[in-house]
Amino acid sequence: MNVGQSPRLLGLVAAAVVIAGGVAIGVVQSGLPNRVSGADTAPPWPVPAVADRPARAAAAGLTNVWGEDLAMHVHSHLSITVDGEPVTLPGDIGHDADTKFAAPLHTHDTTGIVHVESPRRETLVLGQLFTEWDVDLDATSIGSLGADDGYALTTFVGGSRYPGDPAGIPLGDFDDIALVLAPTGETVTAPPAFDWPDEYR
Repeated sequence: MNVGQSPRLLGLVAAAVVIAGGVAIGVVQSGLPNRVSGADTAPPWPVPAVADRPARAAAAGLTNVWGEDLAMHVHSHLSITVDGEPVTLPGDIGHDADTKFAAPLHTHDTTGIVHVESPRRETLVLGQLFTEWDVDLDATSIGSLGADDGYALTTFVGGSRYPGDPAGIPLGDFDDIALVLAPTGETVTAPPAFDWPDEYR
């Protein structure tokens, strides 16, 4: 299947490392927590303009892989809640069909489903998606919202609390990631598990 021939398009960038005369394929994690680059603003967070998407992908260490054969095609789900209200993850982060642009990490719609479509088997992390989206993310805040606003950030992966910086979460198949901003001191529980559509099963 080619990237660009599928309704979901993208691929990844691998690092080739020459070791003792052999070639090893390294895992690219350009979106490690200390490299997230995004705007410090409040929601709603719109999708970047079409003209800006290649640069946002490049900032995340990603390139255009439209039309390349896929070696990897997995899906994760992301939900964001602020004070009990859901925040929409926009469609076409890292993607635009009209200009034939597709980063290995992207969205197609507002379901929260994140597509990882790569010509190589690699690991991408949540921080790279936020860099593409142009939204700041660290261990205590999303965009401009955090402790200074009286919010605490709690992260869940598969319904269990994730103790580290969410920007470093690797995106695996059917992973269910939830970022919950709630008033500091409020008891927080994981949102209900995402109900995957039949076409992804």
